[in-house]
Amino acid sequence: MSNQEVLQRIEELESKLTGNLFKDLEVKDEIHKLKMNLNNIKPSDSYFECVGCGS
Repeated sequence: MSNQEVLQRIEELESKLTGNLFKDLEVKDEIHKLKMNLNNIKPSDSYFECVGCGS
């Protein structure tokens, strides 16, 4: 997925947010994962250098 496609997907998901935390939880999680992927950020508790391949 290109950066432009990721940004479009984030915008698409953000438009689906309702303001209800419980209903939006899955959407917010997906947005968060996309933003981390876009910015090449790995979880702080990850022992892997490469999140994609696990090496």
